[in-house]
Amino acid sequence: MSAGRPITEEDLQAYVDRALDAKRQAEVEEYLATHADAAERVAAYTAQRAALRATLAPVVEEPVPDRLNLARLIEARRHRHARAWLSGAGAASGIDPWRTIAAALALLLVGGAGGWSMHGMAAKGAMTPVNMLTQEAMDNYRVYAADTVRPVEMRAGEQEQLLRWISKRLERPVAVPDLSASGYRFMGGRLVATAHGPGALFFYDDDSGNRIAMMVRPMKQDGDAPMTEHQKDTVGGVTWCNRGLGYSLVADASPQSLHPLADEARRQLKAKI
Repeated sequence: MSAGRPITEEDLQAYVDRALDAKRQAEVEEYLATHADAAERVAAYTAQRAALRATLAPVVEEPVPDRLNLARLIEARRHRHARAWLSGAGAASGIDPWRTIAAALALLLVGGAGGWSMHGMAAKGAMTPVNMLTQEAMDNYRVYAADTVRPVEMRAGEQEQLLRWISKRLERPVAVPDLSASGYRFMGGRLVATAHGPGALFFYDDDSGNRIAMMVRPMKQDGDAPMTEHQKDTVGGVTWCNRGLGYSLVADASPQSLHPLADEARRQLKAKI
């Protein structure tokens, strides 16, 4: 990495929040490509950010309820205190109605905002478990796919040891499909952090250097889920669940082009696990 201002924790947080200018972002990406520990932290931060964003997304799209409309609350309280003041109750007590309004607004900002955020945490229509897994897979793909030094922790030659390690950490037997007939070689894999516990990220590449990744992690509920296609910017994905394990195949490609690979992966995994 070229000499310059050191990369700090604040830079990593700003990178996750997409708050860096283009030059500093490039410097951070260069740093992450050669510092695996920092790249893992960034992946965890990104997953947590995505989980929070997904949970609150339905609330952002809803209109503010009339009961929390600030202008209406100010006007209603102003009328009530004006009536009390004119009737003599306020004057006799020495209460300043505008001070009362200010105090009420302070309570509103604390209590109302807190209540509304709780509403968001329980809102219907929050991101589904399958969508959440897809987001985690895409976020981790963006972090590691561009890493030319160490995209995986254990390489293809250590596949048996890798699968034992991953299976132990996920507390579930894990297998990887052979996609060589489709032109993709197994590169290896790594453990990644998510908001829902540890997951595994396995990479494949082809002769042109194109990379695809398959993320695997246990889901909260056992059972199956059908394949669904997803697209976020340039990254596409196909996600499904089988016997309580979630799988998401992602790449810098359309989900339609990934679907045949996902079909083959699911077919093999059903036979292996």
